[in-house]
Amino acid sequence: MNITFLTLFPNIMECYFSDSILKRAIDRDILKIEFVNPRDYTKDRHNRVDRAMVGGGAGMLMTPQPLFDSIDALKEKSADAYVVMATPVGKPFRQNDAKRLSRKEHIIFVSGRYEGVDERFIEEKVDELFSIGDFILTGGELPSLVMADAIFRNIDGVLGNSNSLDIESFEMSALEAPSFTKPTIYNGIGVPSEFLKGNHAKISDLKNGMAKCKTQYFRPDMYSKLILSERKNKR
Repeated sequence: MNITFLTLFPNIMECYFSDSILKRAIDRDILKIEFVNPRDYTKDRHNRVDRAMVGGGAGMLMTPQPLFDSIDALKEKSADAYVVMATPVGKPFRQNDAKRLSRKEHIIFVSGRYEGVDERFIEEKVDELFSIGDFILTGGELPSLVMADAIFRNIDGVLGNSNSLDIESFEMSALEAPSFTKPTIYNGIGVPSEFLKGNHAKISDLKNGMAKCKTQYFRPDMYSKLILSERKNKR
């Protein structure tokens, strides 16, 4: 998969790919990452990429020209590249979106700055808008990285053990069950005794029950949907 990050601050994003799982995926050519700075495309003689809002308003907006031209240049090399941008008005980014987008050949993540970007760019050049939560950040770099990371995990070969995807939170409409490691007793606190008996069928049943309890406690909204789905499947 090819990923392009369109950002005014590539330096704060590049380090995320310098270690661990994603670096190994890049070294093995599973992922190809590039960073493009729209400032390199500005035609402003002072190298500016922001302007005051028409009609007034606090703060500055990223101007359309550098963004339009940078996307056009990228599309000349990859006509089918899919353009994604994070914005508070976007739909919530979910695990199903990560899985769906992992099947794209090339994604361009646009990272807004200042008070956002000119709406004309969004309407003309962006294919899909997402939000990672009901809060405001100083820029779109972190949301772009969050979405990219979630997408990368669903690409074959990125994770050391792809089977781990099957039991993760949100895959079965429930949160992942609690997990434990050795020592089996730490600070006087043990692990569920059933985990030590080797009966994998009973361990699986226990984990499913614990996952439901965890979901009911932490995410009652998800739990309600889970129970409704189970009732429909029993009919």
